[in-house]
Amino acid sequence: MIFFNFHHHNPKISYGIYNSTPEEKIPEHYFSVGIHPQNIDEQWENDLENLKIISQNPKCLAIGECGLDALVNVDENLQKKVFEAQIIWANSIQKPVIIHCIKRFQELIPFQKIAKVPLIIHGFNKKKAIADEMLKHGFYLSFGKSVLHNLSLQTTLKEIPLEKIFLETDDADFDIAELYQKAAEIKEISVEKLQEQISKNLEILNIQF
Repeated sequence: MIFFNFHHHNPKISYGIYNSTPEEKIPEHYFSVGIHPQNIDEQWENDLENLKIISQNPKCLAIGECGLDALVNVDENLQKKVFEAQIIWANSIQKPVIIHCIKRFQELIPFQKIAKVPLIIHGFNKKKAIADEMLKHGFYLSFGKSVLHNLSLQTTLKEIPLEKIFLETDDADFDIAELYQKAAEIKEISVEKLQEQISKNLEILNIQF
């Protein structure tokens, strides 16, 4: 059984979305491309132009990861400007946005009003109150390795609608099958049912395999 890896950093994985950057050559397999908050510098407009070219490749399934990060040494207003620019571009090519967010979840909410495409927060590992707030505003949530050992996060995942979740390895080195099995156990469904629902969720994002 092959499991879809919503966000990963391994270019050899064919069934998933590889996280690429505007500086990389176009990957062999399906990918997303974005300007990460930590990579924003005075050349960001050039990066954005490169992103626009690369993201029109049929193998590009999403824009990202991009977003807001309170821990990086980049001006907050500039982060918002670059994030908004990427959402606007995603709107124009009708591809979803994979979001990186560290300690700035409330500041994401206004961007949902700008977006005309689905917004997915990757690597979500926060408490249920934050999850509920994000879901209320239409965000999807993608869960990673923390689900395997974080009991609080397992409780959060258990109560989130299946229609709003994805699963990923991000930059961790482990078998995503383990994550699918754990998530299915938490949701009290079969792995096959979980896989089927995530396939349906991908279709909502206009991603079909």
